[in-house]
Amino acid sequence: MEVLPPLLKVADECIVVDSGSTDETVAICQQFGLTVHHHAYKAHGAQMNYAIGLASHDWVLCMDSDEILDNDVVAAIQALKAGEEPDPTCAWRLPRYWFVLGKQVRTIYPISSPGYPVRLFNRQQARFNDRPVDDQVVGHASSVRLPGFVRHDTFYSLHEVFNKLNSYTTRLVKYQHIKPSLTRGIVSAIGAFFKWYLFSGAWRYGKVGVVTACTRRFTAF
Repeated sequence: MEVLPPLLKVADECIVVDSGSTDETVAICQQFGLTVHHHAYKAHGAQMNYAIGLASHDWVLCMDSDEILDNDVVAAIQALKAGEEPDPTCAWRLPRYWFVLGKQVRTIYPISSPGYPVRLFNRQQARFNDRPVDDQVVGHASSVRLPGFVRHDTFYSLHEVFNKLNSYTTRLVKYQHIKPSLTRGIVSAIGAFFKWYLFSGAWRYGKVGVVTACTRRFTAF
């Protein structure tokens, strides 16, 4: 419910693409009078590009359902809309802060928080690449960071942590043509856990830190 109100303050239209969610996503969107487009999920970038193709305007802001814009980001985008037509080859990066199990963290593999992904761009110039994991927007010539704070509630429960990790690692293995080795996997996993937990500062977050360190361990092959 928190995601849509700030988006509706900056968007002339709001396109929702759903891949078969079983929660209240569709019902909530319908409460706001939005049309939900159903599209089978292949990869994050592919889903975003599908949504971009449905847009009526060239300038698009791409958001995930677990990302919430604060008032500063909203004001910055509104100022861009009120000004002169931006350079179509320029894109804007969102200040995205990660939350795990409701707690803000500074590190979660493979990124540090805050991250600054490109999310506002001209669709005639840029799009998401075709990587099945860790996709990025490509095609823009330059980018600018927007001020403010975007809350990214990446995991709400341990069940969600391991479901997402399982999906991520499956796609990663296929994409990189990795041949898993039991011995190498055990050694790499132990090393990755302690490196991420100790040297990346995950220990500061208590139980949540253990969870974020485990996300690194389970992606070591």
